[in-house]
Amino acid sequence: MPRLSDSMEEGTVLGWLKSVGEQVAVGDELVEIETDKANMVYESDVAGTLVEILAEEGATMPIGEVIARVGDAGEAPSGDAEPAARPEAEAQAAGATEPRAAEPAPAGTGAGAAAADGRIKASPLARRMARERGIELAGLRGSGPGGRIVKADVERTGAAPGPGPAVAGPPPPGAAERPETARGSATAVELTRLQQTVARRMAESKATAPHFYLNTEIDMSRAVAARSRIKAASGADEVVPSFNDMVVKACALALREFPRANGAYRDGRVEEYSRVNVGIAVAAQDALVVPTLFDADGKGLRQIAVESRQLAERVREGTITPPELSGGTFTVSNLGMFGVTSFSAVINPPQAGILAVGSIDQVPVVRDGEVVPGRRMSVNLACDHRILYGADGARFLARVRDLLEEPVFLAL
Repeated sequence: MPRLSDSMEEGTVLGWLKSVGEQVAVGDELVEIETDKANMVYESDVAGTLVEILAEEGATMPIGEVIARVGDAGEAPSGDAEPAARPEAEAQAAGATEPRAAEPAPAGTGAGAAAADGRIKASPLARRMARERGIELAGLRGSGPGGRIVKADVERTGAAPGPGPAVAGPPPPGAAERPETARGSATAVELTRLQQTVARRMAESKATAPHFYLNTEIDMSRAVAARSRIKAASGADEVVPSFNDMVVKACALALREFPRANGAYRDGRVEEYSRVNVGIAVAAQDALVVPTLFDADGKGLRQIAVESRQLAERVREGTITPPELSGGTFTVSNLGMFGVTSFSAVINPPQAGILAVGSIDQVPVVRDGEVVPGRRMSVNLACDHRILYGADGARFLARVRDLLEEPVFLAL
């Protein structure tokens, strides 16, 4: 089991992309693995023949445990472990000739794109969604690179028709029926590895990091006007920065001015980092993932907009890589698009803080003694009191507010 992230201790085999007896070249996609941060396709670092598979699909193994052996053609499997090859691999080895009902459609049939071995090319997230919804990947046409089936392709298809209503079917994988109580019947649903990691890290954060919160309202009138001008001047193919992109940029510039807010608490000391890497919270499939915008303080608004959209799309497709989820020094979480006016977020340890961003609302404000329409946005800064004190957090938050209220500074 390879180590695919800095915090990974074990991994779950989601699916083998090669069968026993197949040739494997360096760089070939060998196995899909679920880690604590993302689902990854592991590429082989050796060449040869896949002699045996020791970890079944769905098996969870610790780092360093042998999950497969690649050797010379004709090499006998090791005798110290019983191979756990997939049924189709065993049938192939035994010379079975009967067709299998679940065999993917061959390439060139107009369905999903297939690799040379006939396996349908699909992202790990698309495979899991299709499995949960009872959809055959062979019947889908992929819109991803090289015809790869992605999440959007599965969503467009919807649930496959069945013999009866969906509610009458068995519970989803990982679910267990519980006896009926005063609350009614209950179904226990197992958390994915990613959900378990989020739950553990958030519980550790609240238990170990002494949170305190600072709230303020930001006058976004000029930011709204500036974005309207940017949108009017942009071409049809150009990405228009969002208000969240402006918040990310403002935070990045403020972090450069307040290095302690760009730090972390480790082993009784505060580490201040030279790079400003802002994490952006993205709602994934039943989980929360925080990809990183590296060196955000040195990037323009449009570049931040392009990269943030690319990262969010890879998160939702399940193709985000562990390096893109590491190295963050501060986090921005925005729920304004859901109509949430304000909220408090949990710090992403070991970072010093996280900024929770609410919606931009049109409200009456007083200017020069007159009541006029205004645009206000509520933000909440959660601080780790071991790193930031009240005045430190207040000065940092005031700088973020100043930058957003006069957005011309965001371009400097």
